[in-house]
Amino acid sequence: MSTHPTTARPTTDRPADTVAVRDVALRDGLQLTDGRLSTASKVALVRTLLGLGVPELEVGSMARPDLVPALADTLDVIAALDEDERDRCWVWVATPGHVRRAADAGVRRFQYCLSVTDEHNTANIGRDTETSMAALPEAVEAAAAVGGTVQLCLATTFTCPMTGPVDPEAVLRLVADPRGEGTVDVVLADTLGQAHPGQVRDLVAAAVEPAGERRIVFHGHDTWGMGVANTLAAVDAGAQVVDAALGGLGGCPFAPGASGNTATEDVLFALRPEWLDPDRFHELVAASDRMLAELGEGSRSRASAGAHGNGRRFDWTLPAG
Repeated sequence: MSTHPTTARPTTDRPADTVAVRDVALRDGLQLTDGRLSTASKVALVRTLLGLGVPELEVGSMARPDLVPALADTLDVIAALDEDERDRCWVWVATPGHVRRAADAGVRRFQYCLSVTDEHNTANIGRDTETSMAALPEAVEAAAAVGGTVQLCLATTFTCPMTGPVDPEAVLRLVADPRGEGTVDVVLADTLGQAHPGQVRDLVAAAVEPAGERRIVFHGHDTWGMGVANTLAAVDAGAQVVDAALGGLGGCPFAPGASGNTATEDVLFALRPEWLDPDRFHELVAASDRMLAELGEGSRSRASAGAHGNGRRFDWTLPAG
């Protein structure tokens, strides 16, 4: 029996420049790296990406520093940014207390995350899914008190490392849950990168109606090589924002088997938003190269590999020398 939601598949004629690509390298991308980026390097990368035209970024997390040490300086990064920059930067939170602490430091965009399955939610943030949902209205209220906005981020929307395939109806119940009123987006995360384009298309399409006026954000991983295909399927089904990470970095410490996010270079090369041209793409690849060199990591991006290739008659290839 199929576990996919049965729904009509909307076909969007939306041009690529109306789909926002959010880079998540400075949050999800850093969670499993052995190397560390300095705070100054993070701030410089934020400014480079925003300056090139990347509309939104994920820049850190309020997770315990002992569990995710690479993100321990998140509030230092926020403190170094100006108000306009902060307004385009999201920070991961999991409790109302996280929201209040982050708000005191100047954060105004909060990504409130929980897992669809109790097992992963407990492993990831130490409570069951219902407890996280019950606290969501308080988190929204705390954000609103400082003029901030909250995304509802649902991890393990396709598969869970502890329990396997996830019932799409369980996901849709959380999307429709009235306690999510006041959030501005719904993030559907393929945490393990095990989904295929048909699944992504079906779930995103089914989530559009219960999401109401909220944007649908698709967060994909490239574990099984479906990252770009899944991203395009999500856009076709109605996603208005898609996540990706420079160099294909990423993975969840509490999701064995999860590998890197879909590479920002690959997603941008596929979608070609209006702000992107070959020169800006070259600068983005160079910024990714600098970040990866500081971390001691290799790039998993196929588009970056192509840009470094020998196709000199192709505008998107890096200039010689």
